[in-house]
Amino acid sequence: MPTSKSTHDLYTTPVEPSIRTVPMSGDTRFTWEYDDGRDTLLALYQKGKDRQWDAATRIDWDLEVDPHNVLGVPDQSLAIYGTPYWDRMSDTDRAELRRHAASWQFSQFMHGEQGAMLTAARIVEAVPDLDSKFYSATQTMDEARHVEIFSRFLHEKIGLVYPINTNLEGLLHETLGDSRWDMPYLGMQVLIEGLALAAFGVMRDVTTMPLPKQILTYVMQDEARHVAFGRLALRDYYKELSAPEMKEREEFVIQGCHLMRDRIRSKEIWTNFGIPAAEVEELVNNSPYMRMFQALLFSRIVPCVKDIGLWSPRIRETFEEMGVLDASRADLDALMRGDEELADRLDAERLDAQRFAAEEAARKAEVDAVIEAEAAR
Repeated sequence: MPTSKSTHDLYTTPVEPSIRTVPMSGDTRFTWEYDDGRDTLLALYQKGKDRQWDAATRIDWDLEVDPHNVLGVPDQSLAIYGTPYWDRMSDTDRAELRRHAASWQFSQFMHGEQGAMLTAARIVEAVPDLDSKFYSATQTMDEARHVEIFSRFLHEKIGLVYPINTNLEGLLHETLGDSRWDMPYLGMQVLIEGLALAAFGVMRDVTTMPLPKQILTYVMQDEARHVAFGRLALRDYYKELSAPEMKEREEFVIQGCHLMRDRIRSKEIWTNFGIPAAEVEELVNNSPYMRMFQALLFSRIVPCVKDIGLWSPRIRETFEEMGVLDASRADLDALMRGDEELADRLDAERLDAQRFAAEEAARKAEVDAVIEAEAAR
């Protein structure tokens, strides 16, 4: 994985220590039942094996990226657009703000994917059934590939990295530190991956730049399987839990959703540009784009929470208060199929373009050969 310099040199603020230790509890579970397991999970495991790919070759890293216009989206997407803070900025400052906004977003993707890699490995050792261990092993590889991709993109194309957001870090600690085997599923597969998948989708659909679109489209193809895995594993297990146990999971979801909502306010960006932290929440709340973005970000979490059975009045009230309850009517299976089909379509389009370019080069070579032959007479 090529990098230009140490990540420490690219961070917007110093990150110490360079290795963070998260205490974990819970059991490692071996199983001596090597039977076939559940057909749906084994089919997902087979798909996980079939869909492995190499980020170094599938993605066209030679595509240019303007670090001050990474996604090619309108400035209205920035929460301070149209405010006095925006009006006082020079063109240079606005360009740098766009760079910081893209860096923050892709940095959180990178940190979240490392958390997903560790959580998938945690699921391999903690989950009791072999079919889940099989699939989660493939997910661990997927997440390693995603960390590689986002790290390379930040190093080579943006040249700036943000530390992990404290809300994301807090939820990762809660997820990894819980001794109950289902909590890594709930925290990572449903909440963190669900939010990331929706964020990837919004950015994939709005960006006009080919390299970010490739990256997000291909990563989403993997993530669609990961969310499906969490749903399959938890849907059956939660039918067996008592009411107090279900309430504990529901409270975890509520707390996690609040952390995820606060995470997307990206306070670190605005404080780096001299905007008081106390004003950031109001600016974000008053931004039409950010309100829409927040609603879209929960489009994968809400129907998934409903699907696995955590659908108490308290949960529904929380989603209503956040303005995202309508997402419960989304067809999650259709969304996931779309994510996978878009990646296949992009592959086909790129292959067609390569074939066309090769044919054009061959035709040009033939014409040039005829011209040279005529000239030699």
